[in-house]
Amino acid sequence: MQNLKSNSIFMKTRALALVISLLATFSLQAQTNERYIEVTGTSEIEIVPDKIHYLIEIREYFEEEFDEKSKPEEYRTKVPLSKIEQGLRKVLAETGIPQNAIRTQEVGDYWRQQGQDFLVSKQLDITLTDFNQINEIVSRIDTKGVHNMRIGELENKDMLAYHQKGKIEALKAAQKKAAYLVEALGKRLGGVIRIVEQESGNAFPFAQSNVLSSDAASFDNFRTIKKNYSMQVRFEITD
Repeated sequence: MQNLKSNSIFMKTRALALVISLLATFSLQAQTNERYIEVTGTSEIEIVPDKIHYLIEIREYFEEEFDEKSKPEEYRTKVPLSKIEQGLRKVLAETGIPQNAIRTQEVGDYWRQQGQDFLVSKQLDITLTDFNQINEIVSRIDTKGVHNMRIGELENKDMLAYHQKGKIEALKAAQKKAAYLVEALGKRLGGVIRIVEQESGNAFPFAQSNVLSSDAASFDNFRTIKKNYSMQVRFEITD
C-alpha cells in the first residue's frame, strides 16, 4: 500500500514537472518569435538660469606678502578675516546685493608653513540673478583677501517642466529613428514594448576657480544650464 502511494506521488510530481516544462518551452518560443527593434533617442535642453550661486572664498593673509620685499619668515602683520569679510560685504552692498542673498557656506583654517601660523578662511554663497552682477563684483573687489571665486550652481524655478520636455523630445527622437530604420526593411513600426529611462547628464561645468579670469568673457560657457536626456525604447515590428 505504501508503495502505491509513493508511486502515485512520483507520477503526480513528474506530471507537474512536465506541465511546467511545456509552459517554459512555450514562453521561450513566444519570446523567440517576438519581432522588435530597440533604439536610443537623445535630446539636449538649454535653460536660462534665474538664480546663480556665486561662491567666493576669502582667507586671511599677511600684508608683507604683497610688499615685494619681505621673506615668508618675516611675515608679521596678519589681516584678520573679519576685516576682509567686511570689505567684501561692502562691495556686495554697493553692487545692490541684499544681505539675505549672502550666506556662509563653510569656515576652515589653513596652515601657512612659511609664516608659521594658521590663516582662517570662509566661503560665502551669494545668490545672484544676473551675470552682469559678477562683472560688477569682480571690478570692485580687493582680491588680496580672496582665495578663489567660482560659479557653484545654476537654478531655474521651472526645472521640472524642462526635465519633462527633455524626456519627451528624447522619446520622439527614438520613435523617429526606429520608424525610418524599420521602413527601410519594408516593415512598419508597431506599438511600444518597453521604455527605459537612462540617467540624464548635465553638460554644465560647475566650477571655475581662477580669480584672475573671472570676467565677462570667461563666463560665456556658463550662462545656460545644458541638460542631456536619453531614452531606450523597444518597438514592435509589424508587416
